[in-house]
Amino acid sequence: MPSAQESAASSSGHVRILVYSDNAHVRDQIRSALGTRVHPDLPELTYLDVATAPVVVSTIDGGGIDLAILDGEAAPAGGMGLAKQLKDEVADCPPILVLTGRPDDAWLASWSRAEAAVSHPIDPIALGEAVAALLRTLVN
Repeated sequence: MPSAQESAASSSGHVRILVYSDNAHVRDQIRSALGTRVHPDLPELTYLDVATAPVVVSTIDGGGIDLAILDGEAAPAGGMGLAKQLKDEVADCPPILVLTGRPDDAWLASWSRAEAAVSHPIDPIALGEAVAALLRTLVN
């Protein structure tokens, strides 16, 4: 049986993505890399930009987010620690993709319980493929 998150993503025709970074330029890069649709067979993307960790936690806890992309290089709260906190504390936490500082940090993303990791600098193809893979788990 699909969870509430799966039902919302597949029935609404769009996916709501929370994009967290303290750096507005990084948030812009993420949105630009993904655009409004990562694949013709997947729902349209809408975004919620967040610059602080407390807002991330309260928004995720409130529901309505289908996927979170967290900047592992954000300060003062990095995306990997935030991912771990969300997975430990929020029931029905949506899938999380963490942007790591370098490819070798993928093990830290795994520790944080993030479902995916892509390294900086943001590669639109790698990010799009990772997001598409996560979205397929939501809509199927």
